[in-house]
Amino acid sequence: MTVEVPIRSHDASTEAILPKAQFDLIPFILVLGLMGFAWLAIGSASSWLTLTVAGLTMGLIIFVIASGLTLVFGLMDVLNFGHGVFIALGAFVATSVMTYAGQAGMGGVVSLFIAMLIAMAAAAAVGWVFERLIIRPVYGLHLKQILITMGGMIIGEELIKLTWGPLQIALPLPEALRGSWLIAEAAIEKYRLLASIIGLLVFGALTLTLTRTKLGLLIRAGVQDRSMVEALGYRINRLFVAVFVAGSALAGLGGVLWGFYQQSVTAQIGTQVNVLIFIVIIIGGLGSTLGCFIGALLVGLMANYAGFLEPKIALFSNIAVMVAILLWRPQGLYPVSDR
Repeated sequence: MTVEVPIRSHDASTEAILPKAQFDLIPFILVLGLMGFAWLAIGSASSWLTLTVAGLTMGLIIFVIASGLTLVFGLMDVLNFGHGVFIALGAFVATSVMTYAGQAGMGGVVSLFIAMLIAMAAAAAVGWVFERLIIRPVYGLHLKQILITMGGMIIGEELIKLTWGPLQIALPLPEALRGSWLIAEAAIEKYRLLASIIGLLVFGALTLTLTRTKLGLLIRAGVQDRSMVEALGYRINRLFVAVFVAGSALAGLGGVLWGFYQQSVTAQIGTQVNVLIFIVIIIGGLGSTLGCFIGALLVGLMANYAGFLEPKIALFSNIAVMVAILLWRPQGLYPVSDR
């Protein structure tokens, strides 16, 4: 005698048992609140708009740079203090590409995009070597990761000086991206608009890849249960190497964007930006891509607003923001579990 067990279909009662998670909008409101407070403090609509666009652009560039480190730490649990090497390498490769393009009569926006692609490829190749020689022996050992990657960054800076020289190198914008548009008496620089679009595209691509693709599913599953993913026949080691290489390429792209943003590069550019990067990922929550995005916007806006309203506090304004947020949310704006 067989007994049939009725199978209940998905209905409203099931949804009642498993409530949907609520998305936290408070960090977004925090960004809007900062913008609103700045509006009242500045008093001039044109100045506020100029500073806001500049701050958002700076934040999006920082996000592109920091997203690679966030990706590596969030998915591989690797604290890479040598991330600045890939930033500096991308910026210096861009100077060489732009110089060659100018000599060959290939100036313009096209040369800028070519510089970005070559810089990403160079940073990815160096990232692959960096992972095999420096990172691989210290997986799971955070203290050793900090020490060995800082040593790698120092060596990388010296190699950059040996290749391009110790002096500052100019990185001027192509003619088509110089100047600005006047919108409601506010000056909106052409390059900043392009950099903002690239930053938004990177954020969208990362979010879709990690949440909507099989590759993202495998990466997240490998972080949660590496042995199970390997038992299913997937080579998780190769997958994680690919993640590290992708993070290095993003750092190279960010180095190009930052170099054009400052219109000059030095061998210490990676070390200088490293401070902002770690402030951003700590504010956002270690390993959180969305948190990194919001944290970068807060840092960019705060740096520009503070520099305009009170230049003396601009140097430590972002540290003050980080301290305030950590007192409010010790794990960051969008904490990742087990971090």
